[in-house]
Amino acid sequence: MEYGYACVSTREQSEERQLIALTGFGIAESAIFVDKQSGKDFERTQYRRLMRKLKNGDTLVVKSIDRLGRNYEEILEQWRIITKEKRAAIVVLDMPLLDTRQNRDLTDTLIADIVLQLLSYVAQTEREFIRQRQAEGIAAAKARGVQFGRRPSPKPAEFPEWKERWSRGEVSACQAAKALKITHRTFLRWARDNADT
Repeated sequence: MEYGYACVSTREQSEERQLIALTGFGIAESAIFVDKQSGKDFERTQYRRLMRKLKNGDTLVVKSIDRLGRNYEEILEQWRIITKEKRAAIVVLDMPLLDTRQNRDLTDTLIADIVLQLLSYVAQTEREFIRQRQAEGIAAAKARGVQFGRRPSPKPAEFPEWKERWSRGEVSACQAAKALKITHRTFLRWARDNADT
């Protein structure tokens, strides 16, 4: 049996390019498993279903090696489980050297192992570079004064008056919040701020 596996990192990303490649290879749509979540772990529902089905003599087809994961050790571990424990074959469409279907001699196996190690390493370092670039971009934006998250709501013009009345014990925080049309929690947070604006 031939199975295909596709994975995208978020719900917004499309797996269409991978599906076209898998069906173009000859995998039946009913035999393609698709996950839409991060590849950094293997808590993927469809991947786990596929692993339960995969058995000796089957073939797993993926578009690229990073569909198995983006962590160097995990990609190698999944490769080992599929090829050694399950004794299934793997075909990586983007890298013809990573095709374990044929009877391979020692040299072919060595070359495939080297390519696998190299591509797994590249997949992980690419993920780390992306994280580093994101962190640097956020730091640079913060240095320019860009604020992240929700913008704080402006305090009503009457807030200083109600804060003063609350601090004198004339009204409760709930009464002040209701009059200002804000939540009790927001009133207390604002009241603890030094600034009244």
